[in-house]
Amino acid sequence: MPVLNVNGRATPVDIDPATPILWALRDTLGLQGTKFGCGAAQCGACTVHLNGQAIRSCVTPIAAAEGQAITTIEAVTAGDDRVGAAVRDAWVKHDVAQCGYCQSGQIMSATAFLKSLPKGQQPTVAEIDAAMAGNLCRCGTYARIRAAVADAARALA
Repeated sequence: MPVLNVNGRATPVDIDPATPILWALRDTLGLQGTKFGCGAAQCGACTVHLNGQAIRSCVTPIAAAEGQAITTIEAVTAGDDRVGAAVRDAWVKHDVAQCGYCQSGQIMSATAFLKSLPKGQQPTVAEIDAAMAGNLCRCGTYARIRAAVADAARALA
């Protein structure tokens, strides 16, 4: 039986190791914050962190995650994650969400991006756009997303 380390807790999951992480999170562990979007790693709605890196959970099998740290939107926005809290606060300040469906993936990508920057570095617009390029927003709130990421980076400096 595979054991997943999700949000700091080792949890056995009684499912096929070829099952995508997304379904283990949503259907087996009841963590509904990670969304199904396209199922082909094209939209970013299913983004989670695997050892701190943003990955698409809809195409990554749980077998690839055994023994590694999976972090979901629930942990990033709970308040214990300094960068996640800054991103969450910037999202609210800039009123980013419209329908909100893509937002967990957007926040996960933004958080991983900001954590990858050297301490105090302020990202350029081009760097923010490149980091967020794999996340689609059908509502088109890209300008607000960009502003929120830049604001979170300033708050963390």
